[in-house]
Amino acid sequence: MDGTLLDSTPLVEKIWGQFAYRHSCDVDAVLAFAHGRPTRATVTHFLPSGLDVDAEVEAVAAAEATETEGIRALPGAREYLNGLAADRWAVVTSATRTVATVRMTTAGLPIPEVLIASDDVVHGKPSPEGYLRAAQALRRPPAECVVFEDAGPGVTAGLRSGARVIVVGAYRSDATEGLTRIGDFFDLVGVSGIAAFSPEARIR
Repeated sequence: MDGTLLDSTPLVEKIWGQFAYRHSCDVDAVLAFAHGRPTRATVTHFLPSGLDVDAEVEAVAAAEATETEGIRALPGAREYLNGLAADRWAVVTSATRTVATVRMTTAGLPIPEVLIASDDVVHGKPSPEGYLRAAQALRRPPAECVVFEDAGPGVTAGLRSGARVIVVGAYRSDATEGLTRIGDFFDLVGVSGIAAFSPEARIR
């Protein structure tokens, strides 16, 4: 969701920057690790030994759920989602359900019938659990699903699920070699404004 359908970069940098300051962590390292991962995973990774993980997760989660400054839909995301049948798409996110709903609403994006959030899974990305749950809810085998991702944990999760993965934006790694890539969702929206999936004509 974040970085794929909507941009919350200024807010993410603010919230995790505050976390890094509180605990004397390298902010760049925190931001690099946090992208695409559940809040608890990042807090657990960086919080100094002996401090209360649950309390810090609650503090970060409260900020994520209430602050909306600067959140916006990424180019073409609203048009693309509005062109899809409601029973043919899902969102799998490392955010909580509350945060996902707040941010998608703020960005003017439709809320999907199938939303798999961090509080719906035991293992977050890069585990494929979320994508497998989404495929099951959509009543589609993973091999018939297409995953859009912009970060390493999500790309890995999508590939492990058996779905086709399309990279959104500039992220590159060994895992993205050979994968289809789009600049934004206008690459998938036809001139009529209707969502189209034509790899030969629309995806580079």
